[in-house]
Amino acid sequence: MRIGELARRGHCDVETVRFYEREGLLDAPAREDNGYRNYTSVHLEQLNFIRHCRSLGMGLPDVRVLRSFQEHPESACDAINHLIDEQIARIHRQVESLRLLEQQLHALRETCQANRTASDCGIMQNLQHAAAGEPCECHAEP
Repeated sequence: MRIGELARRGHCDVETVRFYEREGLLDAPAREDNGYRNYTSVHLEQLNFIRHCRSLGMGLPDVRVLRSFQEHPESACDAINHLIDEQIARIHRQVESLRLLEQQLHALRETCQANRTASDCGIMQNLQHAAAGEPCECHAEP
C-alpha cells in the first residue's frame, strides 16, 4: 500500500507517517521501481502500536523503547513495567499541576462577579498587575 492509504488506515496524516519513519519508529518500507514507498500490513500494525502508545501520553523515547521490546519479544518485561510506572507518575504530576491551575483560575474568576467594563474587571486588573510584575490574586498563597 502507498503512504496515503497507510495514513488513512492508521488514522493519521501522511506527514506523521514520514515523521515516524524518519525517527526510526516505523520500519523503512521497500521502494517500488518508481520510487514510491510500498507499505505492508506489518507497517500498519507498527503505526497503530505507535499511535496507541502516543494516545496513552507516552513520549517518543518511551515509544522507541517499547518498539524495541516489540522487536525482541523474548526480553524480560521489567523495563516495560518500569516505563509504565514512570508514565503513571508523570500523569499524577500533571493532574496535580492541573488542580493547581484550576484553583488559580477560580481565584482569578472570583475577582470579577458583576457585569463591569473591562477597565473595572478584576480579572483584567489582576492579569495586568501580573504583567507588570506585581502580585495577583491567582498566584496568592492560599
